[in-house]
Amino acid sequence: MSDQLLHILSNSNKDIDNQKLMDYLSGKLSAQEKHEIEKMMADSPLMNDAIEGLENIRDKNKLQEYVDQLHENLQAQLARKKLIRAKKRIREYPWIYLAIVLVLIFCVVAYLIVRQFLK
Repeated sequence: MSDQLLHILSNSNKDIDNQKLMDYLSGKLSAQEKHEIEKMMADSPLMNDAIEGLENIRDKNKLQEYVDQLHENLQAQLARKKLIRAKKRIREYPWIYLAIVLVLIFCVVAYLIVRQFLK
């Protein structure tokens, strides 16, 4: 397996060594080590799903392309969520903006009235 696949797993579960996982996927482990990983898979549904997903990738050469595509999609999704959150912040507090405008109008009117009386 390539180093790129190891990069995918760099932030994964710390209970299992990434190289050991890669060896499991490529069939390089002893029976005892395979059993240990399968025991971890039985204990963790997330790990089980991840390993099954990695095993189902037929063309290992296109793996980096899949990773890049997933990364781009994730970045786009996060950017959309960030934009939506920013728009919500503006819409959440319209009364604050109204209060600021009213205070500014009150200050201008007060200034004009005081200026009229001083003449």
